[in-house]
Amino acid sequence: MDTANLISSQTFSPTAIGKAKTIDAACEEKKIQFAKDFESVFINKLLDEMKNTIGDWGSEKDGAAKQIDGLFFSQLARNLAGNGGIGMWKDIYKSLPDSQQKNTNPELLNEKL
Repeated sequence: MDTANLISSQTFSPTAIGKAKTIDAACEEKKIQFAKDFESVFINKLLDEMKNTIGDWGSEKDGAAKQIDGLFFSQLARNLAGNGGIGMWKDIYKSLPDSQQKNTNPELLNEKL
């Protein structure tokens, strides 16, 4: 059987093409979410360092109060990053490889690093 017959005998359904587009869209959404989550972690660390510069205000905090403060700053950072953040997520998103690129040769990755 020659290649012309193989190509003409294959049919592509619109649903298969639609599924491929939704998979690509889902992949892009995951990349955007990853970039925003990374920015959230960065903002959380930034807030922790800012909090350390304030010092104590006369009252010692026990373990539970420190844990609540940590949760507060974590949620604040997540909310800030989710609502635009400082714009770092856009640069992170642009630096991520495209979903079309499947070349993950370790030698090439080491050269890039």
